[in-house]
Amino acid sequence: MGITTIEQFVFSLYIVYSLLIILYVLMSWLQLPYNIWIGRIRGFLHDTVEPILRPIRAVLPPLGGFDLSPLVALFGIGVLQQIIQSILDGFR
Repeated sequence: MGITTIEQFVFSLYIVYSLLIILYVLMSWLQLPYNIWIGRIRGFLHDTVEPILRPIRAVLPPLGGFDLSPLVALFGIGVLQQIIQSILDGFR
């Protein structure tokens, strides 16, 4: 059977949020000159990604300056996407 609209939506949401996390990490590594648009992009990424990363950081122990919360978040949303996909497959 084909992919339903709900399954497409869930997968698209997973891809978009994963890309937002990756962009957030990349922007934190880069020291770009000040620009109003770069500031707005950073603010948007912070507002959308930090609510997920903050609780993970509170649980993870610090590892010598390395922030593993984005990796844990990517893994977690991947698992969540697979669980939702399996549930939706059960309705067919």
